[in-house]
Amino acid sequence: MILRKWSARIRSAQAEEYVQYVEKTGAGHYAETEGNLGYQIVLRELGDGTSEISTISWWTDLDAVRRFAGHDYGVARYYPEDDQYLLDRPEFVEHHEVRVSDLARLTG
Repeated sequence: MILRKWSARIRSAQAEEYVQYVEKTGAGHYAETEGNLGYQIVLRELGDGTSEISTISWWTDLDAVRRFAGHDYGVARYYPEDDQYLLDRPEFVEHHEVRVSDLARLTG
């Protein structure tokens, strides 16, 4: 299993609006992609009027990640309205091989 993580900073005042946008765009595309095992969108207030948003998604293998992200799957995928919210635009995402997981217990 592969964990994919993307993070960026946004204005805290726009957090709810941006989470809804991410649900319709990136997260929606995760769910539609064969081999996606699920995802979460998490927020962390940074205390200065900004928040960190991260999407964490689980995939059966790197081929599934490529079906979502394309051949250069380490590069972050952005959508047309992201720049209205993002204070930074990280170029890359993280991928981790999951060696141990109790995810089935949490979701089932």
